[in-house]
Amino acid sequence: MKVLRIHPKDTISIRHQMLRSGKPIDSCIYNGDDDEQTFHLGAFVDTKLVSVASFYFEKHPILLPPYQYRLRGMATLSEHQRSGLSSELLKMAFPIIKQNLASLLWCNARLTAVGFYEKVGFERVGESFNISDIGEHILMTKKIEID
Repeated sequence: MKVLRIHPKDTISIRHQMLRSGKPIDSCIYNGDDDEQTFHLGAFVDTKLVSVASFYFEKHPILLPPYQYRLRGMATLSEHQRSGLSSELLKMAFPIIKQNLASLLWCNARLTAVGFYEKVGFERVGESFNISDIGEHILMTKKIEID
């Protein structure tokens, strides 16, 4: 397994299969995908891209730290789930976020993924909420220590 930076367009197929199946593929192109401070990571197994995550320099309106990153579109193909790939993507992302002087990573986590996020150090913020056509989510955050 190898984790590398990838182009935004490389995330679309896995996002579509795992997060937005049955919806138009355009729904997997997110605002900010091409922004200068956005970065995308992919996990490869035997040269095949099997897991993706995208990180956006974006402040959540209710969270205090001025510099934050948002995790969005993290997905792993079914046959590779529960094999540590998402954790590896995050391990690679934390130093990049820190290098950009952001002290917080946040995401809107699907309720089915909350346990995973808690295992890797995220904390719940507030109550769950519904994202139309996608389902119940909860805001989660992870502090990034800056030297």
